[in-house]
Amino acid sequence: MQNVEVKHELREPDLCRSIIARLGARLAATLRQRDTYFRVPDGRLKKREVEGEGTEWIMYHRQNRPAPRLSHFTIYTEQEALARFGLRPLPVWVIVEKSREVWLMNEVRLHIDEVERLGRFFEIEALVTPRRHVGLCREEVDRIVTELGPMVLGEVIAVSYSDMMAAEID
Repeated sequence: MQNVEVKHELREPDLCRSIIARLGARLAATLRQRDTYFRVPDGRLKKREVEGEGTEWIMYHRQNRPAPRLSHFTIYTEQEALARFGLRPLPVWVIVEKSREVWLMNEVRLHIDEVERLGRFFEIEALVTPRRHVGLCREEVDRIVTELGPMVLGEVIAVSYSDMMAAEID
């Protein structure tokens, strides 16, 4: 699967909620997540544990750059991950814990994240489908960023929470 995604520092969470609701997004869930990132030779692999839900494993590849970027990802169940990555424990790199509000707007997921030790962030993920090509997804992401503007959004973040956490720990 693919999506176009971008992440920004979040300056004004309440104003952000108001604007995305006006744009047609609806709050779908507030989650407590723990992402354990593993050292793998290519891409990123994380085990996501969500309070009250099942565990999933997410393998993804994407460039680190401060702009909307294309991400290629595969989501595995616990059983599929064991079959794919083996029974031996993988070396843990970092653990990221966060509270996440998931807002939905058509094929776009909007995340308001409070990440332990890192701060508040806003993330947009526009799912690429046969009817929604990469160019349309980029346009949608850009439109949302423009609507929110610099009062709501701070700097664009080029890296993963895992990279930020690793830098914090070092």
